[in-house]
Amino acid sequence: MPIRNYPFSVIRPGDSARPYLPVTIVNPGVNKEVRVYSLIDTGADECAFPASFASLLGHNLQEGQLKRISTGNGITIAYGHTTRIIVESFSTQDVLVDFMPNLNIPLLGVKSFLSNFILTVDYPNKAFSLMLPN
Repeated sequence: MPIRNYPFSVIRPGDSARPYLPVTIVNPGVNKEVRVYSLIDTGADECAFPASFASLLGHNLQEGQLKRISTGNGITIAYGHTTRIIVESFSTQDVLVDFMPNLNIPLLGVKSFLSNFILTVDYPNKAFSLMLPN
């Protein structure tokens, strides 16, 4: 499953190239899924997705586990829902992921995703690699 030298992507016109990874997000309860580019975010403890993704996946946003979290923009609310994240042949277990009303970009955080991998980011060459440990 190694992903080697995956190029940074520009998702929105005028934005800088960043380490985005195409993933499939699945609601394991109803088997609905969405394929999106998600930003690798080593500064995020958890994975977080825009609130609009909840309904696409068959979750009722506000029935999720409510919590207040600290972000770069201050304290905000999030609703936790059970989700699975798939990249190539790798799939997480069913993990609680934050769905956030004020978030526009899907974020792959440390605890429920990045902690599974050896991540190498090559900023000069605008590429990254993601490998499972031996």
